Amino acid sequence: MGLEETIDKAATPVPAIQIAPETKTSILVGPYDLQINSSMQRVDVSKERIKKMFDKVELSVSSYDTAWVAMVPSSNSSHAPLFPGCVKWLLDNQHPDGSWSLPSRSPLLTKDALSSTLACILALKRWDIGEGHVKKGLHFIKSNFASVYDERQYSPIGFDILFSGMVEYARDMDLVLPLTPKDLDAVFPKRDLELERCHQSNSKGSKAYLAYLSEGLGKLNNWKSIMAYQRKNGSLFNSPSTTAAALTHLEDANCLDYLNTLLENFGDGDQKSTRRNTQWLQKDEEIVLDLTTCALAFRLLRTHGYDVSSDLLIQFVEKDEYLDSLKGQCRDTTSGVLELFKASQLVIHPYEAALEEQNSWSREFLQCKLRNGEIQDSNITKEVIHALNFPFHASLDRMLIRLMFSGASCSNISNEDFRNLGVQDFNRCQLLQQHELKQLESWETECRLDTLKFGRRKVVSTHFAASATIFSPELSEARISWVKLAVLAYLIDDFFDGGSSNEEQENLIHLFDKWDIDENTIFCSEAVEILFWALRGIICDTADLAMKVQGRCVKDHIIEIWMDVLKAMRVEAEWWRDKIVPTIDEYISTTIVSVALGPFILPAMYLVGPKLSEEVVQSSEYQELFKLLCICSRLLNDVQSDERETEEGKWNAVVLQMIHGGGKITKEDSIKALKDCINENRKKLLRMILQSEGSVVPRPCKDLIWDMSQIFHLFFHRVDGFTSATEMTNSISEVLYKPIDLKTILDKLLDLSVTTLEKNVLEATSLHERDCQ
Repeated sequence: MGLEETIDKAATPVPAIQIAPETKTSILVGPYDLQINSSMQRVDVSKERIKKMFDKVELSVSSYDTAWVAMVPSSNSSHAPLFPGCVKWLLDNQHPDGSWSLPSRSPLLTKDALSSTLACILALKRWDIGEGHVKKGLHFIKSNFASVYDERQYSPIGFDILFSGMVEYARDMDLVLPLTPKDLDAVFPKRDLELERCHQSNSKGSKAYLAYLSEGLGKLNNWKSIMAYQRKNGSLFNSPSTTAAALTHLEDANCLDYLNTLLENFGDGDQKSTRRNTQWLQKDEEIVLDLTTCALAFRLLRTHGYDVSSDLLIQFVEKDEYLDSLKGQCRDTTSGVLELFKASQLVIHPYEAALEEQNSWSREFLQCKLRNGEIQDSNITKEVIHALNFPFHASLDRMLIRLMFSGASCSNISNEDFRNLGVQDFNRCQLLQQHELKQLESWETECRLDTLKFGRRKVVSTHFAASATIFSPELSEARISWVKLAVLAYLIDDFFDGGSSNEEQENLIHLFDKWDIDENTIFCSEAVEILFWALRGIICDTADLAMKVQGRCVKDHIIEIWMDVLKAMRVEAEWWRDKIVPTIDEYISTTIVSVALGPFILPAMYLVGPKLSEEVVQSSEYQELFKLLCICSRLLNDVQSDERETEEGKWNAVVLQMIHGGGKITKEDSIKALKDCINENRKKLLRMILQSEGSVVPRPCKDLIWDMSQIFHLFFHRVDGFTSATEMTNSISEVLYKPIDLKTILDKLLDLSVTTLEKNVLEATSLHERDCQ
């Protein structure tokens, strides 16, 4: 029903699926191209099937909540239901196996199915209707009751209290459940332990937790005190089941209004999604009072450019405050804290110290959960590990997509067409990117770059960076241009960084400045000739591509970018050769250019789609965005490559701060200061990326700059990933080389289902034998 707490309690999450708009794809020919076209056809088939599903959009119904609403008696007669439509829904929606639950239920959600089925049985028994449905439901409970003991099963919030409470309710109704005394002995002690824990705590959070589960406490409740948790919309915790139970006992008019409104508006999902920002600004209870919803809403709104304040998250600034909340009292607190951890990384203002405090304690909380093995859901475990290892500023969407389809994580995607489309699209893009790598290797050979005796071979790592950033098939030419320019930037950096003589450096700059030369031009070395012609060729090719997208010539701008970089690299080479010690300001102003991001990032911005006028390119916003990116990238490089560069006798920011500090600054002090500087500049950069008001740079272009920042933070997260041969190997392999095997995923899901089914059959046989005895 779109209610976060209801979803948590019923353990039946509703996936929010979006279909990407149609994109243009070129027709390819050749061995690789036939594979790609075949993959594209499979993707198109899946897309068409999914489009038809959206002809009639329906939200998943919570059978558990529907059952409790169905149990509310009419104000005119205690022998008739107030909401007969809910009773009819129960009669019409029982599954063939006798359960009431989601149709594509994961085998690990059997506890949820048991809880929902028992609630539906009670509702039908309450009105003495559906005898056949009740018998089938009881058979399902008997056959699957072993899941109650299974620690691998996911438990809905408060399952031990709710299920045992419904068992007692069944006794009061003289409904005989197919449970032995031994089964019951296993149910009620867990309930008693949970209640004892809450009563001993006697905290604000534990009281709210018990109120939230009040339909399972029945006669133990003080219903009038529970009404203190009633919200402005008339509900208790936005939970239809809890609200229905309160209405049954108190006949509260506001509870009735809430349930009437809910039933009238059920299915109106589109209206709900479009008013989220308004709800945030108005501090809507539905968002504010739940940590998971609050943190997720903040993260989504802020990353999509809405100017939202982080004030609503301040209520969770301290760990103890969270643990004393309703969410903190639930057994599985990991999901909520994980959302808070993600949200708390979006610090963009100097006054958001509260977010940084939340980030600190939520990180420690998640690390502790991992160390102690306290996370029940293996998929959540993987997500937590990924979130801790790859924070927002060092995480790439392509890696997250790959994680989502790894192993049993795919069980969260219950619809076969969605799952197939996701896998097919990932593999199609990967196949195209492998084809691009072949082209790039051929280009290297044709340009004789592989004959150079200096320089790092960076085709694969730079192609990974491009593919993990602008991965759409229609941006293939932009990716190839990016990689070629980046490869040359690294080679020319190595050329100036000890791979050439003073004469060769001057010759390359002279030729580049002259630009229009003929074949009779004399080069002082073969290396200069190779680099010049390769660079000239790709600049011309990139300018031609940009002309098609931009409708204007940008060649002069690309040449200007490269000339600035060549001159900056020349200055660095002179420092090293002549033993000149630059000031910090001299060093930063020169090396944020020589870090050589401009030669491939700025041309790529011309190729990703939006029109970039000369005015936008010359704007202060455009210049500042790129400057902040370069500052972060340069300092990240210096911090992680300090030891290697010091051994080679090269200057970097770590050493220069120590030299100009007059012996008062240690290496540790210098590194800490640089890391603080990186963090502050990254916050400024993210603030400008997300800012929409007054911005002239198109969002796709700003996103490309942020993506490049994430790439640098990823590569320099622990070591110099651009230089280390092994640090990024696994990530590169997963994005570029290893396709997602849909058959393996389905086999794992099938094995999981069969294992659970076999276990339930064995336990059911054991129950039957005990009954016979």
